[in-house]
Amino acid sequence: MLSVRDFWRRHRRKLYLTAGVFGGGYFLYKLYDTHRQRLHALERELQLQRESEELIKAQIQAHFENIQRISDTITLPHAMHNLSCRIAQELDLSHLLERLIQGKGQPTTLTQSEKLDLWGKLKILSFTRMALSIWATILLSLYTKVQVNILGRHLYIDTARNLGISNSMESGDVVDREDQQKFLGTADFLSQHGMPALISDMEAATKEVIKGKQLSSLFNNTTLHETIMQILDTFMSMGSPHSWIKYMMPEDVRSHSITAGNDETVPYDVTEFEQLMVEVRAVLSSAEFGSIVEIALKVVVDKLVELMGAKFGGNLTTGLPLARVLPQVAQMCPFLLEEPSKNQFIQVIKNMQEVELFFTLLYANMPSA
Repeated sequence: MLSVRDFWRRHRRKLYLTAGVFGGGYFLYKLYDTHRQRLHALERELQLQRESEELIKAQIQAHFENIQRISDTITLPHAMHNLSCRIAQELDLSHLLERLIQGKGQPTTLTQSEKLDLWGKLKILSFTRMALSIWATILLSLYTKVQVNILGRHLYIDTARNLGISNSMESGDVVDREDQQKFLGTADFLSQHGMPALISDMEAATKEVIKGKQLSSLFNNTTLHETIMQILDTFMSMGSPHSWIKYMMPEDVRSHSITAGNDETVPYDVTEFEQLMVEVRAVLSSAEFGSIVEIALKVVVDKLVELMGAKFGGNLTTGLPLARVLPQVAQMCPFLLEEPSKNQFIQVIKNMQEVELFFTLLYANMPSA
């Protein structure tokens, strides 16, 4: 017993030091182990978050592509068919052509003054129909894409929320089926309601540009291109900025009391249909959409003049009298209004990089209801 006490007295400092070292070491080990476990848990959490984000991105991409197919195969073909029928009905050239052909076969049936009057009407009507077909085809194809992208994002957000993967997304009420159908049905507003005003305004723009061009005036590729673009530019500049939107969608939606932005509150009594329409109007009124329309108009007119030049066998390069060009102008209109899968001009619009980027950003950034 004495030896133990003696040993303790002689070595207690060393024993305390040893115990302190081992105790400190154990404490540091436990601290390190706890920290390591926390880091591991954090890494697992980050990995799960990354996997969730990748899943969301993949679903968004798949959903986005599906939305584009809906626009290309259902919404736009239906609206284009109705538009083509309405333009053929309202801007029918056959009665003018029949009278001119009759006058050519039976010279005594028409006076020179009557012939000139018929040719003048044919000139205005042919270019009006062509310019209107160009503008309507472009705007309708872009409008339906705006529709399905806005609706698609609303529906995706609701689906994602129901699946529990929308923590980082804004929440919104699901768009019911009746409002969906009503919303998509507005693609026919142009053919059902907007056509009379559109025809009147496009005809006024055509008369302004065509009035100084005689039937004997030589038309080549450049002249034809410039004439069509002048008509479209004159039409687009008529009225207040973006006043042409009135042909595409109703003006009675309560847009003055709603906003598609994030800084103002949407009134509680606004219907889902009204909110969707306000978002469409906001897109169509944007400077970015206006730029897309201007670019698309030029691209489509370039393609049209190129095709017309090929049909004339190169003669349009040197120039032909306007009287010989008019029949070809009339014959090109049905090609502009063809069913989308066969329509070269819609494909040109669809393949524009500016259009692809615009709708990708629209789908990704459109605020929800």
